[in-house]
Amino acid sequence: MKIFSLAVVMVPHTGASSTLAQASDLSSFSFYQKGSVGEFMSFFSKTVAERTPQGQRQSVQENNYVAHVYNRGGAEQLAGVIITDQEYPVRPAFSLLTKVLDDFTAKVPQSAYSNPGSISFPELNTYLSKYQDPRQADAIMRVQQELDETKIVLHKTIESVLQRGEKLDNLVDRSQALSAQSKMFYKTAKKQNSCCVIM
Repeated sequence: MKIFSLAVVMVPHTGASSTLAQASDLSSFSFYQKGSVGEFMSFFSKTVAERTPQGQRQSVQENNYVAHVYNRGGAEQLAGVIITDQEYPVRPAFSLLTKVLDDFTAKVPQSAYSNPGSISFPELNTYLSKYQDPRQADAIMRVQQELDETKIVLHKTIESVLQRGEKLDNLVDRSQALSAQSKMFYKTAKKQNSCCVIM
């Protein structure tokens, strides 16, 4: 799971879009590829943002890359674009885009949109590094991972109890020394204790 690029794009109703802020992590590419890949990410971000209707979210796949876009529209006419690999989960990507757009509109005045070169938004790099691992950045995914780990431990415990119970059944059936009354007591106790079954 990897984020390659994160961008805030102004998408007016008419005319060309412009990238207001962009951060990228191209460390997985060679020195000779970084320039071309960076240009592709910028072009891909602007193109997908322009073709996403206002107020909508969408994900577009191109080769090994997926662009998640949230065109918020409204008075600001902003769209957030995150380009990831195919393994990156969708929900954390869109929650990141919402955070980025909220943060951007709060910290950058709308009057600065006409001069993108003057916009300073270093928080984009922070978001890019923080969200590289979506489980750490997304509380719901983190809780889900903890639940999965607990469920695995619980299944192992239940399996070991069931194996122990099966062994006890075999021992009781094989035992000739136990009286019929002891066998009946064991079986009745087992029925009483089996009222609560965990699935």
